[in-house]
Amino acid sequence: MAGQLIVGLDVSSRARAEELVSLLGDSVEFYKIGYQCFYGADGFALGKEMLKAGKKVFFDLKLLDIDNTVEKGVAAIAETGATMLTVHAYPQCMRAAVRGAAGSDLCVLGVSVLTSMDDADVAEAGFARDTAGLVALRAQQARDAGIGGVVASPHEAEMVRTIVGPKMAIVTPGIRPAGSALGDQKRVMGPREALSAGASHLVVGRPIIDAANPAAAARAILAEMNAGLRVA
Repeated sequence: MAGQLIVGLDVSSRARAEELVSLLGDSVEFYKIGYQCFYGADGFALGKEMLKAGKKVFFDLKLLDIDNTVEKGVAAIAETGATMLTVHAYPQCMRAAVRGAAGSDLCVLGVSVLTSMDDADVAEAGFARDTAGLVALRAQQARDAGIGGVVASPHEAEMVRTIVGPKMAIVTPGIRPAGSALGDQKRVMGPREALSAGASHLVVGRPIIDAANPAAAARAILAEMNAGLRVA
């Protein structure tokens, strides 16, 4: 179960990131490096160091560009030995990412709709579909592109699982244990419920890294994940 918990290193200091990894120790083996850490804490070098130390690394970079740029960027990340990488779930972008990852073990994930967005935000962005409809479309396109998985809100995990089948990864941010602050997230769910809905991996950031005792917070979430739930 520990391999299904991904801790988001959403910090701007390399020293703080390394401190968190040390504090969490063997209880956490999988870490997400997003924009804040990647740009503010030399996250690319940090990620490569963590990979050498036997950790799994998820570079959450949400790539979107012309085909050649995406393909070459994904290939560069694949060479590091990273476990996961995000791209925006546009069909052309995902197909280019598949080409870039070819021959590697990198799992490319298509980001469907951010968990900070609701129906009003999707409408404001100009989409004719509601949130669930857009996620469903992106999931179908991800499956057809042949990428490794989808990033989606836990509220859409069950629907996405029916679309992509049992083998693709469904990575769900917006995980909030009972009593946690929502922050800027709008479509959230607890760890147990998210796994039961069909998520394969849970991304947890602030409830762990901002906790007074990050290791204890991680262990509590892992205990909840281990509570006899079905894992797709």
